[in-house]
Amino acid sequence: MSQREVGQSPDEVFDVVNASDVVIGREFRREIHRRGLLHRAIHIFWLRGDGQLCLQRRSYAKDNCPGMLSSSCAGHVDSGEDYLTAAVRELREELGLDVSPQALLEVDYAPWHAELGNEFVRSYVLRGDYPTSLAAFEVDSILWRTPAETEAWAGLDPEVFATPLTHLLRRAGVRRGLGLSA
Repeated sequence: MSQREVGQSPDEVFDVVNASDVVIGREFRREIHRRGLLHRAIHIFWLRGDGQLCLQRRSYAKDNCPGMLSSSCAGHVDSGEDYLTAAVRELREELGLDVSPQALLEVDYAPWHAELGNEFVRSYVLRGDYPTSLAAFEVDSILWRTPAETEAWAGLDPEVFATPLTHLLRRAGVRRGLGLSA
C-alpha cells in the first residue's frame, strides 16, 4: 500500500526526545506511536485576510483522528529537522502553500501531553490569502470559520474535532494568536 492510500508512511523516521525535548534517538513512526514515545510536531493556524480560520478535515485514511477537524495544517517533525522547517514543509505537502519561514509567527510551545499524542508541539499562525492544492491522502477537505465560531463549535460538538486541536485551543498562546483572549 502506498502513502497515498494510507495517509502516512509507517516507515517515516522521527527523532525520539526526552521530557526536556532533547533528542535521544530515532525511530520509525509506527514504533513511536505503538510505544508512546515522546516526539515533535507542529500545528499551523491559517487566518485569511477576512479573519476566517482554515480548519482541515483530516483524510479518512489517517491512522490518527481520521475524518476529524484539525488545525489548518499539522504534522510531525522529521528526524534531523527543526520545527519551523517542518511547518513550511507540511504547509506545502498538505495544502500546497509555498510560504517563507518569515510568514509563520510562532505563538505557542506546548510540552508533551497525552492529548497531543505524546508530542511537543510548536504552533504557528499564518496570515494572508493563498491558493490551495490539497493533498487528498492527507486532507479530505477544508472549511472556514472564525476563531470564535470554531471555539464555540468545539465546545458544543467536541467529538467532531481532533483531540490535539481542542487541547491547543485551550492554550494561552494559541488563544492570543487567534484573537480569542487578550
